[in-house]
Amino acid sequence: RLAQLAPGERIGVMGTSLGAAAAVFAESKSRYSAMVLESLYPTIEEAVEVRLRLHLGSLGPLLAPLLLMQFEPRLGVRPDQLRPIERIGEITVPILLVHGGEDRHTTLSEVRRLYDAAREPKTLYVVEGAAHVDLHAHATAQYEARVGAFLLSHLRTLSAAPTLLSMRD
Repeated sequence: RLAQLAPGERIGVMGTSLGAAAAVFAESKSRYSAMVLESLYPTIEEAVEVRLRLHLGSLGPLLAPLLLMQFEPRLGVRPDQLRPIERIGEITVPILLVHGGEDRHTTLSEVRRLYDAAREPKTLYVVEGAAHVDLHAHATAQYEARVGAFLLSHLRTLSAAPTLLSMRD
């Protein structure tokens, strides 16, 4: 739809957490010129287990399989279809992975796995001291400089300012 509203313009997408996963799974991603994926998880299985552990302690990982079993009957999608790490390598446009250095929902090792699975050109930007979704608020000037420079370098056209689509969870 955005391509119809701004024909011929380059389109960038920004997604945070589940919104980043939605951007990775989007059928329209071939129309984008750049993607900023913030706080992206590698697999839904890992995301569910970690979140349950954070909220329920050691009981969380034991309950994760029960929750995951409900995905297909309730949502019409199997957990093995919700693994951004298996789809990120299909993206052919520049990717900026942005991640909080203190993110307890998705670890730095998980985001490095995502980075390794992505195609070039790709960049990893870790916001030191930030958690899961407070990256912009945590380091506003640095965040705007880094993300802004990335978007401008990949979206700038001679005709107009870049068009940006944002996806959040």
